[in-house]
Amino acid sequence: MNWLRSGLAVVLCGSGLAAAAADDWPQWLGPQRDGIWRETGILEKFPPGGPKVKWRVAIAGGYSGVAVAGDRLILMDRQLGEGAKVQDEKAIPHRPPGSIAGNERITCFNAHTGEQLWQHVYDCPYTVSYPAGPRCTPIVAGGKVYTLGTEGHLHCLDLVNGRVLWSKNFNTDYQAKAPLWGHSAHPLLDGQRLICMVGGPGSAVVAFDKDTGAELWRNLTAPEVGYCPPTLIELDGQRQLVVWHAAGVNGLEPESGKELWGHAFRTYQNMAIATPRLVGDKLFITGYPTTAFLFRLQSQPPAAEIVWKGDRKTGFFSCFATPFEVDGYLYGGDKGGKLVCIKLETGERMWESLDWAGGRSRNTGGDLFLTRVGASNRFFMFTELGDLYMVRLSPSGLEEIDKAHLLEPTGVGFGKDVVWNAPAYAHRCIYVRNDKELICFSLAAEAGSE
Repeated sequence: MNWLRSGLAVVLCGSGLAAAAADDWPQWLGPQRDGIWRETGILEKFPPGGPKVKWRVAIAGGYSGVAVAGDRLILMDRQLGEGAKVQDEKAIPHRPPGSIAGNERITCFNAHTGEQLWQHVYDCPYTVSYPAGPRCTPIVAGGKVYTLGTEGHLHCLDLVNGRVLWSKNFNTDYQAKAPLWGHSAHPLLDGQRLICMVGGPGSAVVAFDKDTGAELWRNLTAPEVGYCPPTLIELDGQRQLVVWHAAGVNGLEPESGKELWGHAFRTYQNMAIATPRLVGDKLFITGYPTTAFLFRLQSQPPAAEIVWKGDRKTGFFSCFATPFEVDGYLYGGDKGGKLVCIKLETGERMWESLDWAGGRSRNTGGDLFLTRVGASNRFFMFTELGDLYMVRLSPSGLEEIDKAHLLEPTGVGFGKDVVWNAPAYAHRCIYVRNDKELICFSLAAEAGSE
């Protein structure tokens, strides 16, 4: 019944209640969708030669992370069609001149052994830039799997056998052309609602019934929906849905989609990506190359006002990485791959580091994925070079505890080799992937604790 426990964890999280179990990773950013790994018995340093490989399997291309629930692991990838070629790296910032043939695949593996249990495949020509494969992390809850593909194919499948229970096509159902870099906003499960960034007139955000796929509500129009996942927050006992898209940020009522507040602003090439972070009554939004806002929220009446806006000395400008707050300080990625610490109240920069990249800028993007270990100031930091760091973060600086190389970067971004797949942490393991393989490494403190 482990899958049921995972489903309950997601539903309870969506209902504003704390989930007790944290040994699965059934969605983007984990059981409580906050990027915190709450399992105990995790090693303090890596063994000689790095973490132990428990299993590895061959896969195909994609940028999505994996979802782990009980003994099931769900992965999305893409196989090129016969004779199809990957887009030339020099042309990657632009859409290809035509569609690129291929299939998207949803595969279920045994999370403990890597054995394939089932697979669902559907035809999916790509019209987007960076056409390696799917972007969104699946959701596993209540015996079901929810996936969103690059071109807007939304599926609900049976976790046991992979049978399709219902599906949507954002392009045909909502006249929503995929963004330049494909649909990348991880769906959000909130009680009976599966909330997605869709696109099209009046349907930037749409809530579907999780069991039937029926539309429950829709709202907002944006020139492009961007890439940021919808995010639930709670303020003074009131739940709000925060959506950041190409035209600004809005707070919505999750049950009805009614707009509560909004701020209009544009982002460079519609790059609304990183997940917003709520700290008390303050909401931090960060995006490449010049977007950084700290908003102060109020619940009655619902409103948001700007506390500060980032500039050359204030804030940081993350491309992908979700920011974290610890004791009044924010940590996150910045241009060129820098890891930065700022003071929450003022945005003042305390320090910045490029240690993970050998002190050299990673050009435009340069990215990393931070995961906090419990309530500590210890983090696992997975980089686009395929390295896993254990670090401590404080206002005085970054302390490196240990480092291990886990897998090779097989993608290409901004003229460099990259791995842009967020890891999953479950069962005292880390699950990582690139465009060629999926690997499970043990991070258990001792072999007997797995």
